[in-house]
Amino acid sequence: MKKISTAFAVALGAAALAACNQSPQEQAADNIEANAENVADTIEANAENVTDTMQANAENAADTVRAEGENAADATRNGADADGNSAN
Repeated sequence: MKKISTAFAVALGAAALAACNQSPQEQAADNIEANAENVADTIEANAENVTDTMQANAENAADTVRAEGENAADATRNGADADGNSAN
């Protein structure tokens, strides 16, 4: 979010300085360009957040599968020990 705010502040500052001797059309074009840049930065930041979230979810799902596998294996081992047929 800081990245977006900083980029926005820089864009506004540059637009303010550049607006001194510009025609209205040039100023409007600069504003359009600055707005597009801000939207692009926001999209990129959101994509990074989604990627981080997806990675965390995948890691959680993998941990769950591992835990369930361990529990099933333990239950199988315990069942084998309980019936007296294990070769310990």
